Amino acid sequence: MTLIEVEHLRKTFLLAVRQTGRFASLRGLLSRQTRPVHAVSDVSFTVAAGELVGYIGPNGAGKSTTMKMLTGILHPTSGRIKIAGRVPYQERVEHVRRIGVVFGQRSQLWWDLPTIESFALLRHIYRIPLARWQANLQSFSTLLDLEPFLNTPVRQLSLGQRMRADLAAALLHDPAILFLDEPTIGLDVVARERIREFLEHINRENGVTIMLTTHDLADIERLCPRVVLIDHGGVVYDGPLATLRTRFGRWRTLIVDLNQSVDHVEVPDAELLRVEGTRVALRFDRDRTTAAALIAAVAARYPIRDLTVEEPEIESIIRDLYEQPGSLA
Repeated sequence: MTLIEVEHLRKTFLLAVRQTGRFASLRGLLSRQTRPVHAVSDVSFTVAAGELVGYIGPNGAGKSTTMKMLTGILHPTSGRIKIAGRVPYQERVEHVRRIGVVFGQRSQLWWDLPTIESFALLRHIYRIPLARWQANLQSFSTLLDLEPFLNTPVRQLSLGQRMRADLAAALLHDPAILFLDEPTIGLDVVARERIREFLEHINRENGVTIMLTTHDLADIERLCPRVVLIDHGGVVYDGPLATLRTRFGRWRTLIVDLNQSVDHVEVPDAELLRVEGTRVALRFDRDRTTAAALIAAVAARYPIRDLTVEEPEIESIIRDLYEQPGSLA
């Protein structure tokens, strides 16, 4: 079932143009000049119920603006959005009952209240039945380790604690969809891993549909089977993360541990990257040769003790795509 439908979405902001010259202040009073800024130019995609989709792109690509339109915060300039059969900015009250939202730099918790009291207020705002609220709170407390700071005022929480509390708050009312904008920004390794495990759990066990924007591509590799890649306000790739890696991650690396040290290794269809004692790194183009063929060529010339094939990092693939306009055509 399609849960999110976006067609030819656009958002244009009008920015004031600063007047210069001797009579700039007077001209500014009499006639205000503006210029259009196209934050989102033409975005179309659909998301099925239960999907976990990474929505990624460089700074200024339009990710956060898109998320704000999907959540009903912003009204699009043109185009169509339907989420669970509703238009977010026209049916906002009903829409927010069906979604959860976490923006990494903003909290929906009350700053001076203990965390548990924020959760209690949200129960009344969303009219969550007491038994359902208690069950969800118990489950999230276990998964996110909330118990140690439930009675701590939000202002005293660490960034990792606050983000875990915000995730729980966004899901107490059992939303069908969770929108996440940079949920792991600024977190340490332990906090990021706990949040990733939690998101995997609610997607797999509860069937929550998740759209995630992040600059941490480790989040994408860990969580998102599918990515929607945008640049300059438009979609440039929409499909499986594995396909993106296979199609555009041409260069793979063969790491070989030999039985004895060598100064140099030379085999067809491979570039020697480095030699470190008995360990050799060879780079090869997946479009020209296979790992099996290269391994056979190395084994025919040198005594091998062990080997592994390293796939290109998704971060380097995406960086190369942005630096080579037209490569996705």
